[in-house]
Amino acid sequence: MQLLAAFVALLIAAPLAAGAAEPIKRHGIAMHGEPKYSPNFTHFDYVNPGAPKGGTLRLDGVSGTFDTFNPYNDKGTAASAVGLAFDTLMVASADEPFTRYGLLAESFEVPEDRSWIVFHLRPEAHWHDGQPITAEDVEFSFRTLVEKGAPLYRFYYQSVTDIAVLDERTIKFTFAPGDNRELPLILGEMPVLPKHYWKDRDFTAAILEPPLGSGPYKVSRFEIGRFVDVERVKDYWGRDLPVMRGQYNYDSIRFVYFRDRTVTREALKAGRIDFFSENSAKEWAIAYDVDAVRGGFLKKERFLDKSSGGMQAFYMNTRRPIFSDRRVRQALAYAFDFQWTNKAIYYGQYEQPASYFAPTELAASGLPQGEELKILERYRGRVPDEVFTEVYTVPKTDGSGWPRENLKTAFAILAEAGWVVRDLKLVNAETGQPFSFEFLYGDQAQERVLLPFVHNLKRLGIDVRLRLVDTAQYINRFRATDFDMMILNNAQSLSPGNEQREYWGSEAADRPGSRNIAGIKDPAIDELIDLVIAAPTRESLIQRTRALDRVLLWGHYVIPQLIAPHDRFLFWDKFGRPTVTPLNGPSPYYWWIDPEKDRTLAERRRQDQTEE
Repeated sequence: MQLLAAFVALLIAAPLAAGAAEPIKRHGIAMHGEPKYSPNFTHFDYVNPGAPKGGTLRLDGVSGTFDTFNPYNDKGTAASAVGLAFDTLMVASADEPFTRYGLLAESFEVPEDRSWIVFHLRPEAHWHDGQPITAEDVEFSFRTLVEKGAPLYRFYYQSVTDIAVLDERTIKFTFAPGDNRELPLILGEMPVLPKHYWKDRDFTAAILEPPLGSGPYKVSRFEIGRFVDVERVKDYWGRDLPVMRGQYNYDSIRFVYFRDRTVTREALKAGRIDFFSENSAKEWAIAYDVDAVRGGFLKKERFLDKSSGGMQAFYMNTRRPIFSDRRVRQALAYAFDFQWTNKAIYYGQYEQPASYFAPTELAASGLPQGEELKILERYRGRVPDEVFTEVYTVPKTDGSGWPRENLKTAFAILAEAGWVVRDLKLVNAETGQPFSFEFLYGDQAQERVLLPFVHNLKRLGIDVRLRLVDTAQYINRFRATDFDMMILNNAQSLSPGNEQREYWGSEAADRPGSRNIAGIKDPAIDELIDLVIAAPTRESLIQRTRALDRVLLWGHYVIPQLIAPHDRFLFWDKFGRPTVTPLNGPSPYYWWIDPEKDRTLAERRRQDQTEE
């Protein structure tokens, strides 16, 4: 018996003797390298840990209305406030490209190859009704999101092969073989839902019952089409954690809904909302010549955007036969006169990007060389030849508003693709089918840009119809890929990964609600995405992303429209702000109400009312 026991002990010890390393408990994990903040950090650098609590922050909600408090399925339009009610296993820091620190998870274990992750939940974490948050809640959340949630969850978590609840506060996720170093961080972003709350409710439905959550706020009052109020949870379990200290400093937050952004701007100037992100160059230039701005009480500030890349573009739906030819897509780009548009409509505030990852280090430039060229060589003959021989550029004009030479180039490319002009109409040379499509949009302000573009397209003999729809129709048609062309922006992070499958992957192309707007189906692009996801170092990530970027660009799936080098904000001078602005830019959730400024502002408003 002693000999048998010794033999069993030897078998158990053998893996360790062979050099297998025991994963250690971690407080944070970076996509590449090590986290910036040590295990004993007390707060993020970009917050004020001593910020006073109190007051109300008033923000604008999405234009239009809402009809559900469940943002995790694909039914209806979710209220803006609801995300504040739910905690996740880990949270991001705003001053690192891609690092996550434990929130609901006190710690976690992950092996060197990141083939699995074990989360250890905090014993003090509880729901707003006082019940503890358990590993069963985490398992329920994962299975519910994958089986009943929005389609993106099934796609995002497809590499999870097994879930095991190890005890009340410990859960393990195992991943499919392959290099997917990002997956542990992605799982950390998963919202955790209360199993006991959803037991008798339909998760697939649009609901207007304020949800049970575990976050710093909960929904207190609402009126459909008017507002949603959230109030601070007084016994919020995570308020003193380092990852939460100095944030969410308001007693309440009101999200106010308006019909459109024109009305929202007037509400801002009238003092009905406190903070506003301006997305219109024209309005930024001319709409705020008011006493409050001139007097410095309504602040108007620009912040350099260093956090991410991505471009706003005209997306062509390649699921439509008319856009299936790469040459046709290339030709249409010559009809968009950015130089004139930027001067006449955008007040010179934008740039036209030549990359899906502009203006970051991830953007392809020049001709491929070094590691990027080695990567692309694998796909020679499977990607456009121009990838290796030409520098991708966007069409330029003289800004006069008459892009004659560009339109001549467009005609030549269209003729090569089999399109000719007959009776002042562009038609297919073989079938006689007219070149006709519909442009879908949900914001009337876009017409300022669309009409000149459409005018140039009609000069080519193309029949373009503009279709303005309300928010609900726009969302539904987007989800159903029921459009020909539309303006959208697939915003990029400084650490691209699994979301690229959602943006450009073949599997996502035919899935309702996906972000593969153009409907791209290209095995070479799928393989490049896999390389990006598997990048072992930051430098390899940069080179692989540049290769993906270059192949996408030469596919001519979009017409690059613009990128804003700055974020534009307006806010009333009632806030205190941290001295450090993080990489991801300013956020009112890091600010607080400054009592002295608030009193001064209130007095100024009383004086203005008296003078009126």
